[in-house]
Amino acid sequence: MKDARAVVPKIKIQDAIKQIIDSSKEEYIVSPDDHISSKSSPSNASANTHPTRSEAEQAVRTLIRWMGDDPTREGLIDTPKRVINSYAELFSGYTQDPSEILERTFEETDDYGDIVLLKDIRVESYCEHHLIPITGVAHVAYIPENRVVGISKLARTVELFSKRLQIQEKLTSQVANAINDTLKPKGVAVLIEAEHGCMTTRGVHKPGVNMITKTLIGCFKENPDLRTEFLSLIKRPA
Repeated sequence: MKDARAVVPKIKIQDAIKQIIDSSKEEYIVSPDDHISSKSSPSNASANTHPTRSEAEQAVRTLIRWMGDDPTREGLIDTPKRVINSYAELFSGYTQDPSEILERTFEETDDYGDIVLLKDIRVESYCEHHLIPITGVAHVAYIPENRVVGISKLARTVELFSKRLQIQEKLTSQVANAINDTLKPKGVAVLIEAEHGCMTTRGVHKPGVNMITKTLIGCFKENPDLRTEFLSLIKRPA
């Protein structure tokens, strides 16, 4: 029996992974057991600039052969299709606009002008360097300027940017800037605490290590008392 590695085409592993990500924006087919909504499907990419779905599935088969397994065996025969379906969901944030999520606001607040805080929003993203999960929580706060937004929209904004290849620093800034640009509040504060699989399951193998990033805008950046209050509300030391 021939070694499966011997038939692997000369393709860099990074190129094969990029084909999978790019093609998930091109075509989307749900198998009966995947239960993925077509609303989360990347579908606005041009066929002239992105690989086809069949090319993406072939890239997955190449990765499987590179790992040393046989993509034609029973347990793996449908894996390429399932991977592309799952990627369409996991990276659906590329096809969404945060301003559309945040644009519906409410002005009947009886002049409320204090902190609005949503704590412990689950974060599930993927490291753009290794395509390994980043998991943790986000705390998002703002001080309104005459209008507020539904609290679910804050969670959806975190989810939107999480469903892209990310580094935590950029994710934190993107969430804060999207809220600031759309709501135009007096200030925005975002703090994310997350564990990175790229250093807990590989490399230095340090499980239980969390990374903390924060972005402060407006009055949260300018007023140390507000900053301290924010950190106190999420139970972080000032």
